[in-house]
Amino acid sequence: MATQVIVVENPADGKALEAGYPVITVSDYLTRPEYIRQKDLRVINLCRSYRYLSTGYYCSLLGEARHHRVVPAVKTMLDLSSKAMYGLDVEDLDELVHETMGGKRRRSREVEGLTGFTLEIYFGHTIYAPLEELARQIFETFPAPLLRVEFEKEGTWRIASIKPLFLHKLTAGQTASFIEALDTYSKKRWRTPRSRTVFRYDLAILHDPADPLPPSDPKALKKFIRIGKDLGVDIELIGKKDYARLAEYDGLFIRSTTSIDDYTYRFAKKAQSEGMVVIDDPESILRCTNKVYLAELLKANRVATPRTRIIRKRDLPELEAEFGFPLVLKIPDGSFSRGVVKAESAEQLQRHAAELLRESELILAQEYMYTEFDWRIGVLNREPLYASQYFMSKKHWQIYKHEGGGRFASGAYKTWPLEEVPAKVISVALKAANLIGDGLYGVDLKMYRGNAYVIEVNDNPSLESGVEDGVLKDALYRRIIEEFVRRMELRRSNRRG
Repeated sequence: MATQVIVVENPADGKALEAGYPVITVSDYLTRPEYIRQKDLRVINLCRSYRYLSTGYYCSLLGEARHHRVVPAVKTMLDLSSKAMYGLDVEDLDELVHETMGGKRRRSREVEGLTGFTLEIYFGHTIYAPLEELARQIFETFPAPLLRVEFEKEGTWRIASIKPLFLHKLTAGQTASFIEALDTYSKKRWRTPRSRTVFRYDLAILHDPADPLPPSDPKALKKFIRIGKDLGVDIELIGKKDYARLAEYDGLFIRSTTSIDDYTYRFAKKAQSEGMVVIDDPESILRCTNKVYLAELLKANRVATPRTRIIRKRDLPELEAEFGFPLVLKIPDGSFSRGVVKAESAEQLQRHAAELLRESELILAQEYMYTEFDWRIGVLNREPLYASQYFMSKKHWQIYKHEGGGRFASGAYKTWPLEEVPAKVISVALKAANLIGDGLYGVDLKMYRGNAYVIEVNDNPSLESGVEDGVLKDALYRRIIEEFVRRMELRRSNRRG
């Protein structure tokens, strides 16, 4: 049986649990080698906050990077962050809510005469026995240790809100109920819910015409549409206002710059819940958009990267001795060279770090490794698709040079036949991409002193007319649409089987 640990942010929180439960601090979990290296570990994250980029968020994020089984998962944290994120799943539960509390087969008399009430759920259990089945299904949809669910009656009963609850906020009686549920949960196997499937051959491409740096330019989007018709796939461009229409399609291809705190992640999540074929899938967005997660994942799997350290404010005094100058600092979820700065002195290090640490409790310090260009290897379904070189912007150390007011400059590019690319670049890129999944990725690497080093893995790589298609031409777009078709047909055959 896997080892289980309970992670708390404040040691006082662990004292509320009965003796015998293995409790560690989040600081120990994030930094101590025995937890970093351990493979078969179950982690119950009872930190005091799950907000984006909080310590509790990083506990689950890095736990997943280490292949630990963590509850709550980062996906659950993000789902619960706002009603816009969890609204779709709540709609599915509301029918059960009404059936339980207000339908003809009503099982609960406690709610008679009420127009609203609150329910605490501990690992799928509640002290109100008639609502136990409802609590279980809410937990299976949002697997977090403690949940507070508000119900309201406006004609019919429905869920008004679902929010995580935290151990240090519980009363003595609630703590006793939580410990009882924890004991039951600790003896069970952890599992993940199945997704639904649908079977049509219509593909939506999500794009943002106002994006100054879109993953695909208008010419590339037109090529997708044209080639899709040749393959029997009807492709339609949609935007952020088309969320309600998403279930009309069989697949979703995201060609807007992805982020877990905007509409692109919500689209990916809804598409997955509808059983659609989706690229980028929500898990890939989660894994690729946070550089801290990537750094831990690549390190754990011995993928070569520039020397990298995850840091907090207290670590700054050690960086000069460890890295020297210049060194690079990165915000976890930057893109297109945003949130990436170079510090060339102790004064710059303090200034840049202070700015970045206002946005995130953890940032990255990385060895400065200048090269004339970066390689980008496109990977689709675990196979190399294209290889491009992106040269640094003129008189700048990055590919993109942001100049204020939304203006930017970028360097030149060149796309190569795969057979002419150094074998090390291809093999390291595949190793990195395959750790993320089987979607479409762009792996950025540097060749430095004869070795290939991964800089990052992009879940939403650029596919621009005249750039990444410079060698394959229309075959690049055809390969991607064919992959959608293959997955659509696989889902259909699985359904029939």
